[in-house]
Amino acid sequence: MTVRLSHLFLRTLREAPAEAEVASHRLLVRAGYIRRAGAGIYTWLPLGLSVLRKIEGIIREEMHAIGAQEVHFPALLPKEPYEATGRWEEYGDGIFRVPDRKAEQIEYTDENGEAQHVRVPNHLLAPTHEEVFTQLVKDVAGSYKDLPLNLYQIQTKYRDEARPRAGLLRGREFIMKDSYSFCLTEEDQQAAYDAHRAAYVRIFERLGLPAVPVSAQSGAMGGSASEEFLHPNPVGEDTFVESPGGYRANVEAVTTPAPQPVDSADAPAAEVHLTPGTDTIETLVAAANADHPREDRAWTAADTLKNVVVAIITPEGERRIAVIAVPGDREVDLKRAEATIGPKLGIDGEVQLEAADEADLRANPALVRGYIGPGLTLDAPQLGAGLDAESVTGIPYLVDPRIVAGTRWITGANEQDKHVFGLVAGRDFSWDGTIESVVVRDGDPAPDGSGPLSARRGIEMGHIFMLGKRYAEALGLQLLNAEGRLQTVTMGSYGFGVTRALAALAESSHDDKGLIWPLAVAPAHVHLVATGKGEEIFEYADQLAGQLEAAGIEVIYDDRPKVSPGVKFGDAELLGVPNIVIVGRGLKDGTVELKDRRTGEVTELDAEAAAASVAAHVQAQLQMGLGRVSPR
Repeated sequence: MTVRLSHLFLRTLREAPAEAEVASHRLLVRAGYIRRAGAGIYTWLPLGLSVLRKIEGIIREEMHAIGAQEVHFPALLPKEPYEATGRWEEYGDGIFRVPDRKAEQIEYTDENGEAQHVRVPNHLLAPTHEEVFTQLVKDVAGSYKDLPLNLYQIQTKYRDEARPRAGLLRGREFIMKDSYSFCLTEEDQQAAYDAHRAAYVRIFERLGLPAVPVSAQSGAMGGSASEEFLHPNPVGEDTFVESPGGYRANVEAVTTPAPQPVDSADAPAAEVHLTPGTDTIETLVAAANADHPREDRAWTAADTLKNVVVAIITPEGERRIAVIAVPGDREVDLKRAEATIGPKLGIDGEVQLEAADEADLRANPALVRGYIGPGLTLDAPQLGAGLDAESVTGIPYLVDPRIVAGTRWITGANEQDKHVFGLVAGRDFSWDGTIESVVVRDGDPAPDGSGPLSARRGIEMGHIFMLGKRYAEALGLQLLNAEGRLQTVTMGSYGFGVTRALAALAESSHDDKGLIWPLAVAPAHVHLVATGKGEEIFEYADQLAGQLEAAGIEVIYDDRPKVSPGVKFGDAELLGVPNIVIVGRGLKDGTVELKDRRTGEVTELDAEAAAASVAAHVQAQLQMGLGRVSPR
């Protein structure tokens, strides 16, 4: 098929949109692949759809290869199944809830004292489809003879992102492939999980997009195990770590090897000292070394206990306060803490975590900024009483796993300008639980003993889950087993970001001139440019385009008659087709040029044999898998 630029619905831009933060956003808009329709919402233009459909085609082929069958659900869904699983509330403000005309109405009085009516949302724009997949299988399947079963769809999803950014990488509307396995035995479920994992590896290989499978948290999806596929890239919002011995995990899933408890039987009693003007770790360490030096070595930040106040926003919108204690030489990673703090405090659903603000501190006068301690007061009967953290402050107190019984700390005394020295964990204070919350640093030990960790940024491309029976139990999915008894089905869930894959390819495969698509997903195999004033150039280029099309080569043909060579070459490099064929001044000498968009290498071809040469070149690329992206 040949696409002529003179007829293509396309407008390239010299300048990137002002709101574009990352390269993929800038280039996809400039090259006419997408256009902004609203915050985090984009319209797909012909070239963008072409790339998108090729990505979808590769995904469909690999899903079918493992026996998955395609279905298609609505994006607008009733709330009842999501209420049954608890996720209608758990999602909080993260989803779009909408009422229909039959929705219940609530009457209220506005600020002018007039009665108003508002409809209560009874539908949602689906952020994911576990519930309705489960209902479908419940309605259609009859017994164990229908299982194991793998179903999938490629469908638009919706999330009410508070801060949509980075173009397609974090939008409010996006396309996903989500598939689900339904099995009666754990062995069948493990086989389905393994088959999907292998299919994902093949999909990324065919797309030319490196992706690293890493251990991950299950989050609101639930389930016993999960893995993310991350594309290594510095613009990614996820951080993962790896060790020389092969350990890989999202930082949210990294566990800290906790030290052994320390024998503190002979530890002296803790002492409170005046430490004016020491509301930071740096000033505290300096004062400790100046006024209370130790004999064996200098005090360091690692000897201090940093108490960080965080605000937790529940799915219902309630704002709660907690304190997280970490060694003073570590920083709190709010995203990492956010992944597990909800269950630690008995909160169901996804929560949001942020640093406490001045209003939070004013509302909790027991928290003295810069001098917060673990629930002790100076008028306590004795500092070794082991007071419960919440008994004094009324605020949950969670600690880093490195804080174990017998360890000694310098920390706040909960009074202005005072710190406690030699406070012993487990003797002088207790805590409500441990939490993985600190920034994982290069050199931290891998939890499996496989060596020091190193951190990298990555774009989440896919996430696979062993869901277990959560959704089947909530929605009553039971089938007759071979013994004729009803048995609850076990499930797996497997998501793949289709639009995100396109954005990741654009993010990782470009230069300062424009996009550079891998051949497997490029909008065409060849970008044919006719440049010059003679009619013979365009006549030859028309003929060459037809010959390439007849050979099964996809062509974008720049046949615009009154466009300068500079503009044509600029557009060819911006659009990113990996092979550029130039018909120009060399035609009078019997040659045309073939330019490799990836390397910039230019090869002269005999004009009479150009069609055969270009077709052979493209076929060789397709067979060898050339044009793939290397991780940055």
